[in-house]
Amino acid sequence: MYVEERAKLKNKKRIVIKIGSSSLTHTHTGDLNLIKMERLVRVICDLKAQGKDVVLVSSGAIAAGRQALGRHKRPDTLSEKQAFAAVGQARLMMVYQKLFAEYNQIAAQVLLTKNTMVKEISRFNAQNTFDELLKLGTIPIVNENDTVSTFEIPLVDYFGDNDRLSAIVAALIGADLLILLSDIDGLYSDDPRCNPDAQFINLVRQITPALMEMGKSTSGSDVGTGGMAAKLAAARIATDSGSDMIVANGKQVEVIDQILKGVEIGTLFLAHPNQDFDLMDYINHEY
Repeated sequence: MYVEERAKLKNKKRIVIKIGSSSLTHTHTGDLNLIKMERLVRVICDLKAQGKDVVLVSSGAIAAGRQALGRHKRPDTLSEKQAFAAVGQARLMMVYQKLFAEYNQIAAQVLLTKNTMVKEISRFNAQNTFDELLKLGTIPIVNENDTVSTFEIPLVDYFGDNDRLSAIVAALIGADLLILLSDIDGLYSDDPRCNPDAQFINLVRQITPALMEMGKSTSGSDVGTGGMAAKLAAARIATDSGSDMIVANGKQVEVIDQILKGVEIGTLFLAHPNQDFDLMDYINHEY
């Protein structure tokens, strides 16, 4: 139906991929799904082989910490959450490093906080670091630094389960495509888990106030925190900065390859570059 818009995705050169905790873990245990992580790494390495720059924004640190410490429920306190992240971030990167090495690729860890973004010098340094990492041919793996971040609403990631963080990264590095992989198929007129008559929205040309009102702040997962409201906020940042954005179901990570082949999967938010775009305005407004 939207063949022309979808066909253009195959020409994207700098891609940010965000994958949520619910897409990286086993449903019943909350433990990392290693087979799925291996498939994700394989897809990313194939994109690299096509000459594309790829940045991965990955949740899963707290889930990995829970697994390592033998805890199978979400943390009850902020300090517990941060302790799980401290254990899990190292575990998560160890897994990624090993998997990428099998395909002769190098992963690099980048941990960000709100302070990184709001301070001009640190934001400039982060941008330079990303540019250099991509020039060196690495795959930067980004997460919020939960261990030291203190701005978040209790028990909710400050950036919204990395949705908004991935959009900020896309704007920071000048990405031309942001892919959000979650536990939903895309944008609906209402929550399809509650309303069977909810209509799927394939293409969004402009993000209107009415569309923003459709966002829900709930999540159907025990391991994720980002709802549709966070994804719509991410879409505003990404599309105004000049990046197309797609929200798609991450149940099968091979969906990334299908998206870049122009298959109509997920909801496509079309870029509409704003000449007055200022990342700081969005950060201050959202947070």
